[in-house]
Amino acid sequence: MLVDTHAHLQWGSFDKDRKGVINRARKVDVKCIVNIGFDIKGSIEAIELAERHKGLYATVGIHPHNASQFNENILDKLRKLSENPKVIAIGEIGLDYYRNLSSRKAQKEAFEAQLLLAEELDLPVVIHDREAHKDTLETLSKFKRKIRGIMHCFSGSKEMAEQCAKSGFYISFAGPVTFPNARKLHEIAKKIDANKILLETDSPWLAPQDMRGERNEPAFLIFIAKKIAELRRISMSGLAEATTENAKNAFQLS
Repeated sequence: MLVDTHAHLQWGSFDKDRKGVINRARKVDVKCIVNIGFDIKGSIEAIELAERHKGLYATVGIHPHNASQFNENILDKLRKLSENPKVIAIGEIGLDYYRNLSSRKAQKEAFEAQLLLAEELDLPVVIHDREAHKDTLETLSKFKRKIRGIMHCFSGSKEMAEQCAKSGFYISFAGPVTFPNARKLHEIAKKIDANKILLETDSPWLAPQDMRGERNEPAFLIFIAKKIAELRRISMSGLAEATTENAKNAFQLS
């Protein structure tokens, strides 16, 4: 079994065939999918999907792109949504200095407030970090080992990956690890502790190399798994077993 630890099946591009997408994933043994919240509406939709489909879970959070919307009322809504038993993490949260769709000040404030919420609720976090490695690490360091979670679609250095792993975070690999020129990611995927590896698609974006140009979906997780198994020179079954166990531990799944 494989676990897609980061997808957005609530996104509009899945409206016409969402059930088919879930069924295709199951046919290739992707039997667990974590749908990630990015604003209040997306978080509610992720929960609704998880309630309707076995093997689906949800996270709730405000993405850094939407940080300008963040306020105490939003925080209270996230706290309330987190009471749903299908909610297994706070996310995705973090910093994005590539698009800067919200000011850096707003991003940092929303990030820290949601980290505090995760600490309060004893939930893991799903971290979005794009071209903001230094500030992301500095923010997380304020919480030391009070916060645990996942570095989503990891894009940092080998040294950063090792630092995050030592701090209790999992390193999640998405479609970019399959790209031929992604040498830095290849090296990280080879060397990182096997107990810290997670797999994700970030559907509907970041389709793996074999499906470039297509809408990404959880069934394509198989290509990411194959690439990492190849890089680490282990069997697919061995990788599937390890990453599934890691996902269970990361999200405290039964």
